[in-house]
Amino acid sequence: MIIDFSVKNYRSFRGEQKLSFVANTRDDTLMGALMDPGLAGAEFAKIRLLKGLVIYGANAAGKTNTLRALAYLTWFVEHSATSLNEGDATGVEPFCLADATQKEPTEFILRFVVDGVRYHFVLVLNNERVLFESLSAFPKGREQVWYERSIDEESGEYTWEPSRPTDYKRDGSLVKFTRSNALYLSTAVKFNDDQLRPVYLWFKERITMLRLNADFPPFSPGFTGKMLMQSANRRAQVTRLMQHADMGILSAKATERQVTSAELPPGIPEDIRNQILERKHMDISLGHRGDNGREYTLKWEDESSGTQKFFALAGPWLDILEKGRIAGLDEIESSMHPLMVHALLSLVFSNTTNANGTQLIFTTHNPLLLDTGLIRRDQVWFADKDETGATFLYPLTDYKPRRQESLVRGYLAGRYGGVPFIPEGLMADNLNDSETANSGA
Repeated sequence: MIIDFSVKNYRSFRGEQKLSFVANTRDDTLMGALMDPGLAGAEFAKIRLLKGLVIYGANAAGKTNTLRALAYLTWFVEHSATSLNEGDATGVEPFCLADATQKEPTEFILRFVVDGVRYHFVLVLNNERVLFESLSAFPKGREQVWYERSIDEESGEYTWEPSRPTDYKRDGSLVKFTRSNALYLSTAVKFNDDQLRPVYLWFKERITMLRLNADFPPFSPGFTGKMLMQSANRRAQVTRLMQHADMGILSAKATERQVTSAELPPGIPEDIRNQILERKHMDISLGHRGDNGREYTLKWEDESSGTQKFFALAGPWLDILEKGRIAGLDEIESSMHPLMVHALLSLVFSNTTNANGTQLIFTTHNPLLLDTGLIRRDQVWFADKDETGATFLYPLTDYKPRRQESLVRGYLAGRYGGVPFIPEGLMADNLNDSETANSGA
């Protein structure tokens, strides 16, 4: 589970910005959207964490960069020791709208929970090397600095802390194997450090990014299709989720078969043709409720874009609920009706269907979700930009909206920010200019 996440000097983030999953203790609504992390220590024993956060904001305000920041940190933990060679760039992207920030480091801070223990991870780096890295654990509520690695600017060498005893036994021999552009966390696990492995695997296996928007290739239905073929129980789970969205779906089926040469168009290069013929093709069919309640099957290509995307997302959605993943999803409403989105979110914000600690961070432009009785007010965040083009994040609760206040009207009226600024009369002026030009042509 994530407690909170901070980022500084990354893409559109200039100053430090924080996103928090800590619930407002004074809000007693929609308690199914909360979970108890079961932490030790007086400060954290009573906190509850939110199962999801939604980020609103105008186009190019930095909503997606929030997900990118978490995705980059996850990638660096998983791959820095195995995919980068000595001298390779770290791939970090500092704020680019100021000369000074190009030379300044990027910072990430993540507080999270693994197997009931709170951890605090800090990373500071530039495009050449890691400048600072630390991991603290709080197994009994008190901080244990498991390791701290920082660069000495004069010598260019790393210093390591702590010298005092902790539950973690750092292997000094692994220090020499930790490259300047890689994390000690990643390197130690590469060399079979069993104490750090649960933390590493939490990053690798628990955090995932799902992409539905037009900036990425179409979301593949293959994962859901394979789930249909696993067992009757899996097929029933997928079908129930499709029915939960009230799309008139009665059944779902997937089969695999070899593609024949006759199905391929002429002119395909021989090597590509052979690759296609070697792979299996998946046929997916959905049974729809038709006249007199009868079931009719449509070809996959005849299904609507919304149905295809919902089906493609169904398998991964069930997977994140079953495995307690932390998922990031950009533009959740892409090609899907608000009721379909509501059906998916209701599974996450429920004690019955989300009992394994799944958390969701998603972005949207859909204001209707604000007044559906599905999302708590402390789950709503906004991304906006200042006069320098830097993104800043802030929660709806900063505005202390009244309990009966319509959040949809308030948001669309610009009361909370996070909406595009369109100069008054701009569209009308453009239309008049266009009409004048056309009439004189």
